[in-house]
Amino acid sequence: MITLGVILLLVGLLLDVPSIVITIGIILIIVGLILNLVPIGGTRRRVF
Repeated sequence: MITLGVILLLVGLLLDVPSIVITIGIILIIVGLILNLVPIGGTRRRVF
């Protein structure tokens, strides 16, 4: 998700397309970073 955000950000900046592509790229980068930093799912180890 982070790589897709970076690709959209670069395409938006290099090809001078409307700013919606740049905005979507920034949002994807932020969401990807949050999902990588926050442990979701079965990442906790239970000790019995």
